[in-house]
Amino acid sequence: MAVKRTQAVKEDAKAETRGRGDKYDAKKITVLKGLDAVRKRPAMYIGSTGPRGLHHLVYEVVDNSIDEALGGFCNSISVVLHEDGSASVEDDGRGIPVDKHPTQKRPAVEVVMTMLHAGGKFDQKAYRVSGGLHGVGVSVVNALSEWLDVTIWRGGKIYYQKYERGKPTADLTTKGKTKKAGTLIRFMPDKKVFETTEFSFDNLSQRLRELAFLNKGVQIKIRDTKTEKEHDFKYEGGIVSFVKFLNENKNTLHRKPVFFERQRDDIKVEVGLQYNDGYQDNIFSFVNSISTHEGGTHLSGFKAGLTKTLNSYGQKNNRFKNGKFSLSGDDVREGLTAVLSVMMTNPQFEGQTKTKLGNSEVRGIVESVVNEGLSEFFEENPAVSKHIIDKCVVAARSREAARKARELTRKKSALEAGTLPGKLADCSLSDPKMSELYLVEGDSAGGSAKQGRDRQYQAILPLRGKILNVEKSPLDKVLSNEEIKMMITAVGTGIGEEDFNVEKLRYHKVIIMTDADIDGAHIRTLLLTFFYRHMPELLKLGHVYIAQPPLYRVKKGKKEVYAYNDDERDRALERLGRKGVMVQRYKGLGEMNPEQLWKTTMDPERRTILKVTLEDAVEADRIFTILMGDKVEPRRKFIEENAKKVQNLDA
Repeated sequence: MAVKRTQAVKEDAKAETRGRGDKYDAKKITVLKGLDAVRKRPAMYIGSTGPRGLHHLVYEVVDNSIDEALGGFCNSISVVLHEDGSASVEDDGRGIPVDKHPTQKRPAVEVVMTMLHAGGKFDQKAYRVSGGLHGVGVSVVNALSEWLDVTIWRGGKIYYQKYERGKPTADLTTKGKTKKAGTLIRFMPDKKVFETTEFSFDNLSQRLRELAFLNKGVQIKIRDTKTEKEHDFKYEGGIVSFVKFLNENKNTLHRKPVFFERQRDDIKVEVGLQYNDGYQDNIFSFVNSISTHEGGTHLSGFKAGLTKTLNSYGQKNNRFKNGKFSLSGDDVREGLTAVLSVMMTNPQFEGQTKTKLGNSEVRGIVESVVNEGLSEFFEENPAVSKHIIDKCVVAARSREAARKARELTRKKSALEAGTLPGKLADCSLSDPKMSELYLVEGDSAGGSAKQGRDRQYQAILPLRGKILNVEKSPLDKVLSNEEIKMMITAVGTGIGEEDFNVEKLRYHKVIIMTDADIDGAHIRTLLLTFFYRHMPELLKLGHVYIAQPPLYRVKKGKKEVYAYNDDERDRALERLGRKGVMVQRYKGLGEMNPEQLWKTTMDPERRTILKVTLEDAVEADRIFTILMGDKVEPRRKFIEENAKKVQNLDA
């Protein structure tokens, strides 16, 4: 992700190819190794064989089209989800080369499609910048598909070839003449490989919107032929438009986002940022249009540059009453929304999923660019600068006021001193991998859970009422809330970038267990908001779960069935016969005795728990802002649009 297509890069790329005559042809395809292992261990190449890996197939093909756009050869990309379950990606780039490869003696497109580590991205001659740098993308998609068709418009001709599970069914053929250029790849995910082969239009749309923001002026369309849903993304504002989109439901401190870009040798850095009156930071980093979820050297450089520049400007312009006063990284990032985009020719990512940048030289370059660009903006916009500095100072004072509360939440002091919350019924096992913590709504349900649990590995922490809405609360208020303090101490990791340490996590399963009514749903949302804003790593690493208590007990004589939705209740009634059947509707966990609660909701052999994952950080931030933020209108609209999807909600 992370790269906007600029005229300078476009012209450079065109000039370079003009000087090489044939430019992008079979000679530029470098072969490293074969493709044998992909079907045996698909997760090594696409992350998983679940929904995430399935959608990664589309992203790999789209990334190749984005690479063409980065080089200035592609303006439009179209993704279609077809009724038969296949997906297609079409672009108006140069088209994959079709001439014979000099060493493989096969058409270049066939080499690209059937050999791992074969592509035009290893020597920077065909591509100056690229997201699909490992060169395994489209060949892996081919290997993990029941079938794949490729159509190429190139050199005035239409070329076509079909593959089944990675192997060509026939030679490359010519189907006619054309005036267009580009590539169309259509594939059917292999049901033998994937747990599910149903694409999510919404998930794909979110990623494609992101790519459109990052690649200024490139049109990206998506259409689902089954539902007739479609989106058309094109943003001339680039990452400035992205920042505005991220902040659209928030109260911003300055109307226009700050934007600057700089070139250092072969590395281009773009930064867009805007402050809001909230208490959370929201920073998204990208390299060559690839989202770097785990950050890396570029993000470290951004954070360091931001902190250094704000402290320097504040001291220079007497914004700090105390001369020794300084802002921390947490202080300068409170309420910040930012997009960092780096474009470079030789990024070193950690693994094929490309979630963290490792190039050491990038940190200093980004830090220098941020210092230069932000300092220039501050000097030219003193009124905006004052608002930003003042907010950071207030954040610093809030953090200082929260210092004592923070100390009490640290495992180092709290746990070693034996000061676990009095309401916590801890488990006897000390191995976090084997331990579970239930966060239970209400003392009544907490009492039943304590009696019904397996004391060896299940800990219970009852929570009284609704916890604080952290979306609208400064840190000192968060850390002074008794229920939140108990949770932080029990979990053991601490909170905030400076204190959080996942190695100190006391339970590898943190399970939210609330009633199946409106109040229970609200409490669950408040807890998820807390974890997302203050312990996001727990969500990213899959440590947070939601318990699924039954909604009904259907009983006839000595026979009883627990039903978790209306359909299960109706099936139980049919099985037991409706005459003489007693149906109990559970409105709260407290209505179940300890044995029932264990049997239905806490026994690992029989329970159902839902793992909370963080697949799309942009969408997660948007939803938490809408549901728990200050603005009423976006929340009303969200409820109206999603009301029909709600099931089993008691008033």
